[in-house]
Amino acid sequence: MSHPVWQVLRGAAGRTSAARIILGKPPVSASTTPARLVRARCPASAASASGFHTTPAGLSAKNKTADEELASVAGSYARTDDTITVEYPPDEQLPASKPVAGAGRAGAHVFPTLATFSLQGKVGVVTGGARGLGLVMGQGMVISGADLAIVDINKDEAARQAQNIVETFRKEHPEAKKLPKVTAHYADVSDPASVEACIAEIVAAHGKIDNLVTSAGFTENFEAVAYPIDRMRKLWGVNVDGTYLFATAVARHLVPYNAAKAAVRHLCASLSVEWAEAGIRVNCISPGYMMTALTKKILDDKPDLKKRWTSLIPQGRMGSPEDLMGPVTFLLSDASSYVTGADLRVDGGYTVT
Repeated sequence: MSHPVWQVLRGAAGRTSAARIILGKPPVSASTTPARLVRARCPASAASASGFHTTPAGLSAKNKTADEELASVAGSYARTDDTITVEYPPDEQLPASKPVAGAGRAGAHVFPTLATFSLQGKVGVVTGGARGLGLVMGQGMVISGADLAIVDINKDEAARQAQNIVETFRKEHPEAKKLPKVTAHYADVSDPASVEACIAEIVAAHGKIDNLVTSAGFTENFEAVAYPIDRMRKLWGVNVDGTYLFATAVARHLVPYNAAKAAVRHLCASLSVEWAEAGIRVNCISPGYMMTALTKKILDDKPDLKKRWTSLIPQGRMGSPEDLMGPVTFLLSDASSYVTGADLRVDGGYTVT
């Protein structure tokens, strides 16, 4: 799933996860043997005449077995798996996430860092910010000096996490003269009226918006030909419409409020060009397989699935939400002031294999 991260030449915006679709299985008559280096053999008569042996004695059976084993698993990790069907759980069944502890606060100069990476004085907005990647990316903004508005369809959970972030900061920095301002806001990101009301509420609470990360989204595993239409409409409404609505709603506040916004990956290129003149940068962050609380819940029930995913990642591990803190801060800060229209992949090398 893509997560947009945007910024005005003092904030950043863009969307992050890239969608991947694998269609179809090979025809029954098609070979499933993987492509491999092939060496030509001499005809039997030529080999006998020359005295050359193309296959060392005693190895043909072994090689045949190895080829059969390869053929039995060829492409199996690159196809859809009909045995896995995951429906997004009801909100009350979603596991709660915890703020990251011990991360410091560069924005308050607790730890030295480039001044351009500081988000001091900025106001950031994260949709879907009450759990998972959204929560950690939002906390990364706070750690780097920003105040934060957490937007989620579950406002109670957003309020709990807002309090948790502030309390975590208070415990880690008892000497701080000023606490970060973290607020919670409700929005159905697929509903234009709800989005507009939420933006107005955030501006009233913080006075402006500088940065936006659209992380609201969900995924379910159904066969494409059997995907329930009501679930498909919900999926599209939250992941695509929700990103577009928040991006454009914040954009209307951008120039007067020097705000930054977020857009879906497929909107990133177009919006980065269209809004460059207004001083708004639009970039994407595309996470790979990330071990969120929800992902862990799924993998606890399907341990073999984790082995498959990890086997496809060159770094040999799934990402943690904390791995997105640095990339988000980079794209939201002045350190990336000449970066727009980019897609920053944070996937352990998964997409280059």
